[in-house]
Amino acid sequence: MLFKIQSDRELTALDRELRPTIGQRFAVALRGITAAAGLLCFGLVAPAFAQATAPADTSAPAAQAPAAPATDQPAAAPAEDHKIPLTNDTCLGCHGVQGFLPATRIPGNPPPILTDRFHGSVHGGRQCVECHQNITQVPHEKVTVQVSCVNCHESQAETAKDEGKTEQAKILEKVLGQIDQYMGSIHSRPNKQDQSRTNATCYNCHDAHYVYPAGTPNYNWWRLNLPYTCGKCHEAELAAYKESVHGREVLLNGNAAAAVCSDCHTGMNVQDTSKDATQIAIVQRCGNCHKEQYASYLDTYHGQVNKLGFTYTAKCFNCHGSHGIKRVNDPQSSVYPANRLQTCQNCHLGATPGFLTFQPHANTHDFARYPYTFTASKFMLLLLIGVFGFFWTHSALWYFREWRDHQQGHARAHVTIWNLPENEKVVFFRRWPALWRTAHLCFALATITLVFTGMTLFDANSIWAPAVSHFFGGPRITGIIHRTAAVAFVGIFFWHLCYIVIRLAPQWRTFQWFGPNSLIPSLQDIRDMIGMFKWFFGIAPKPNFDRFSYWEKFDYWAPFWGVAIIGGSGALMWFKELAAAYLPGWAFNLAMIFHGEEAVLAAGFLFTVHFFNNHWRPDKFPLDILMFTGRMPLEEYKREHAIEYQRLVATGQLDKYLVQAAPQPMTFGSKILGFTLMACGLILFYFTITGFVGRLTGT
Repeated sequence: MLFKIQSDRELTALDRELRPTIGQRFAVALRGITAAAGLLCFGLVAPAFAQATAPADTSAPAAQAPAAPATDQPAAAPAEDHKIPLTNDTCLGCHGVQGFLPATRIPGNPPPILTDRFHGSVHGGRQCVECHQNITQVPHEKVTVQVSCVNCHESQAETAKDEGKTEQAKILEKVLGQIDQYMGSIHSRPNKQDQSRTNATCYNCHDAHYVYPAGTPNYNWWRLNLPYTCGKCHEAELAAYKESVHGREVLLNGNAAAAVCSDCHTGMNVQDTSKDATQIAIVQRCGNCHKEQYASYLDTYHGQVNKLGFTYTAKCFNCHGSHGIKRVNDPQSSVYPANRLQTCQNCHLGATPGFLTFQPHANTHDFARYPYTFTASKFMLLLLIGVFGFFWTHSALWYFREWRDHQQGHARAHVTIWNLPENEKVVFFRRWPALWRTAHLCFALATITLVFTGMTLFDANSIWAPAVSHFFGGPRITGIIHRTAAVAFVGIFFWHLCYIVIRLAPQWRTFQWFGPNSLIPSLQDIRDMIGMFKWFFGIAPKPNFDRFSYWEKFDYWAPFWGVAIIGGSGALMWFKELAAAYLPGWAFNLAMIFHGEEAVLAAGFLFTVHFFNNHWRPDKFPLDILMFTGRMPLEEYKREHAIEYQRLVATGQLDKYLVQAAPQPMTFGSKILGFTLMACGLILFYFTITGFVGRLTGT
């Protein structure tokens, strides 16, 4: 109850706030004396007055009074009953007097009303009997509280609309919205022990005499007393709250900015805390006060899963506690260093001491507190800017130069194989055998799957991620698909390494490691790249290339970097208990950064630069199906790889690479497959780049 007597330990700031001033006491006492005197006078005078004006008893003889002189005036009307007007002053004359009723609330007795507090509430301008309609006279017997908050507010809202009171109607519409929230809350449901009543009504929580909007003078007074209001039903929770950091601030220090019950559970729409939606909402409300900690929490795996709408990972109260939450430096806190491992082991049964140095609230902008994450994030950001800046510039210049050559008729357009007439014979060059094409396709499918499932978690704040996650069945299922694709990707990678070793082992002494058949970058690649930039600006002719161009070599070596960074960090997070046995906990913070940002780099490069080099530049547009059929027109091959072509002609080996066009079904299927993969890549690039920009801007 609002006026429940607190212990001496609790009667500090709150007690001083509740205690009326001397002036307030004098005013209340004066009103009480006046009302009591009025009641006393009415009680003494009314019986005599009634007896004097009552009609004579005809059953007893009476003396004959002298007859009144006859007049034309009508007889006087009988006196009406004199009732005390039921105004607020009349009611508060008793109910506003301290000591009129026992200070300790007796069940069934109304509490005393603090008059000044009542007049300052939203209901202070209403008459008491507007709510207490079953009270028709004073003095009155003990009555049952029969107040319909809902009917009154609905009626007032309709009246305000009809009378054109826009501002008042707007306020009342907000109240009706709160009523709707209450109707869907756990408080409005039938009580389990007594189904004839609800768990809590409006006046159980509010006490209609003291309803204050935020920002009004008495709001803090109401807020500081709210825990005791809720504690009438939730006694165990109140006991724990009193010992918490929030409870001490509110109940002992009178700090109205500290969290009270409604900050976590809301005021109206209180729901079952065992429900997922309720737990997610409570975590979000923690962020209303702890903004920086909430933002850093969302960057962790725990927070990403929570943001997607699932609750099986740790939430704020799983680590810090709920009603009994303590400061981090309190030895009784669940996250105190001596207690932290046990807290982690509630979820991670195999957690080792390495978990203790994991930084659950590390950020990437505070070098003094988190130097490792700050440095790692800035390194990855510079890497992203450098790679994309160089290759997007390279692509833009290339496109402009080829486009201009086509406009001037200096270049021949790409041969679209599926548009060739059936009677036209075109000689093709077989560039890629079936084994390479199969590995490329598997790599492409694995990469798209990895980006799709990984970015769903990494960009959990995005609009699309929750929908995709629910489509797959949640982060657990998405994670299984992601790790399966990762195993396939790494498996193909190591199979390729074994294949290269087996092929080159017999000739490792004689193989030209920097020759034309090697994918190892050489000085010639640097010269070719410089030559391309000269061609871009019209300084020199386009250079001729051998079997592998410098951009093809870059495409080849990129997965080595990706497997090392993405694969290594992913394995560390997958086998976290094992990793924590040998590595410090902050290694997980770095793994999250490297894994996510390197994935952005890989996806952005593949779905823009790689697509441009092989499909979108004017010489290739709109699609080159070489990697699906393994064949390209000989004329195109002569232009793209002139040095190798000349060498094959000179050595007489060209004929063994010449083949016919691919069968029509294969060509058609390659076209469908190519455009499908390209569309998937573009969609994923959009998801990736919007998520990246969102993280940079904090949106």
